Amino acid sequence: MRKLDQRGIGAMEFCLVAAPLFILMFAIFDLGRYAITMQSLRTLANAGARTWMINDCFVNKVMNKTTPTCSGDPLPSLAEKKAVAPMIGGLAPTLSTTAGGSALTVTASASFNMLMPIWGTTWNNPSTSTTIPF
Repeated sequence: MRKLDQRGIGAMEFCLVAAPLFILMFAIFDLGRYAITMQSLRTLANAGARTWMINDCFVNKVMNKTTPTCSGDPLPSLAEKKAVAPMIGGLAPTLSTTAGGSALTVTASASFNMLMPIWGTTWNNPSTSTTIPF
């Protein structure tokens, strides 16, 4: 019986395995970037809440048993934000404050683009918040 020609089998097997391998590798890379961004936003929201707590806006009013009226961005410059959360990278995060009921909420958000199109637009606007009860 004649032996079949086996040339090119390695290249064909690589083509079969390469697509799922690279998709998995880039998906892990994308999810890692997203996790680092979320952690940086959490750190930024906590730092903003801490700034409001140290600021006259919050402490004096709570001690006098009045509702704090903090508004705006507790860390207004991008340099201050990057000093707190250096892993933000090229993003320009925003901090916003809302006072309502019996809590002050500081929300950090950023516009983020996933590299892999398989995620859609679900995770393109991550945000997180920290609540300070009073």
